[in-house]
Amino acid sequence: MASNDEKVADAHKTLYEQGLQLRREVTGTGHVQRSLQNGSSDFARPMQELATEMGWGSIWTRPGLERKTRSLLNIAMLCALNRMTELAVHVRGAVNNGVTELEIRETLMQVAAYCGLPAGLEGVRVAQKVLESIREESQSQ
Repeated sequence: MASNDEKVADAHKTLYEQGLQLRREVTGTGHVQRSLQNGSSDFARPMQELATEMGWGSIWTRPGLERKTRSLLNIAMLCALNRMTELAVHVRGAVNNGVTELEIRETLMQVAAYCGLPAGLEGVRVAQKVLESIREESQSQ
């Protein structure tokens, strides 16, 4: 019979592995690899593990909301919180999840109405750069 510590470790491992798979599907293998490499120090590694386990393994894998909806929520929250680096990651992820440019723009318009024009304007600037980059990448393939 497994000890309580082993059960907890197994639960963390399961959530991490599920989160890692989903994180790769949404944000791309390259992004995840870079994030894990950048967070590979003894100091930073636990934060990457927590983000993968909690954010992706515990939240993104829950039933009840489609990935597309979760992406739009993240865009709104990250923009409202002025977390533009993460916003860029999640704009790309939203496109991977089937979100249209129109839906991204309308989400940012709502951010501007509820969180202020500076938040909405900055979000549009970030999203536009990401969307242009995605278009350029698709044209070069």
